[in-house]
Amino acid sequence: MAPTYLRRRPGSQSIGFLGSALFMSSISHSSPVGGIDEAKAALRAQALAKRRALPADLRAAFARRLALEGVTLAKRLEAQVVSVFLPIGDEPDTLALLSALRDAGVTTALPVTVGRRSPLIFRRWSPGEPTQAGPMKISEPLSSADTVAPDLLFTPLSVFDRLGNRIGYGMGHYDRSLATLRANGRAIAVGVAYSASEAPNVPAGAHDQRLDFVLTERELIETRAL
Repeated sequence: MAPTYLRRRPGSQSIGFLGSALFMSSISHSSPVGGIDEAKAALRAQALAKRRALPADLRAAFARRLALEGVTLAKRLEAQVVSVFLPIGDEPDTLALLSALRDAGVTTALPVTVGRRSPLIFRRWSPGEPTQAGPMKISEPLSSADTVAPDLLFTPLSVFDRLGNRIGYGMGHYDRSLATLRANGRAIAVGVAYSASEAPNVPAGAHDQRLDFVLTERELIETRAL
C-alpha cells in the first residue's frame, strides 16, 4: 500500500532542553562495521551532521508542531499509554509533547535502559516528576515508578525512509523493545525526526522494526495501514 502523507503548518516556539552532546557523539559510531552495519553507519554520520547544522528557529517550530500533532495522533489512535523519549544532544525537543499529552489526560512514560543488549522497559512519568540518571546517563523515572506497556511510542532516530525503515544509534534498544511489545499486543511506533534525517532507502535487517509513522517539521508520514 502506498504511503499516505498528512501535511500541516508547523508551530513557532518550543521549550528548551539540553542533553549530553558527548553521549550522542559516542553512540552514533557504535554500530559494528561491515555489510549492512557499515552502510547504516555512513548514513547515520551524514544525517547527524545535517541535524547539527539546523537553525534554532526550525528546532523551536518543530517542538511546537510535535506537541500539537502528537496529541492529535494519540487521540486518533485512542492510545492508552504513550512513551516519549527525553531528548539528548540535538534531538528534537519533546518536552512540550509530554506536557500536552499529560494535559490531554493521556498516561505518559519514559524508556528505561536495563542493559546494553536488552529491550527497554517503560516507567510511568509526567513532566515535573523526579528523575534519576540511568546507566547511560540519560534521565529516567525513579525505580519506584510503575512499569507500563505503551501502545504508542514516539521514538528517536538518526535516519528514516518513507517505508518506515529506521536507523537509531547502533544499540538496537528500540528494535528489541518494539519486537517484544508487538509480540504481546499493539505497539505503534512514531519516528520523531527533522526532514533532514530522511534518506531515499534505509538498509534493514531481519531484526529491524519498522515505524508506522514519521513526524517531521513538515509532515506526518503514514508508512503503512494500521
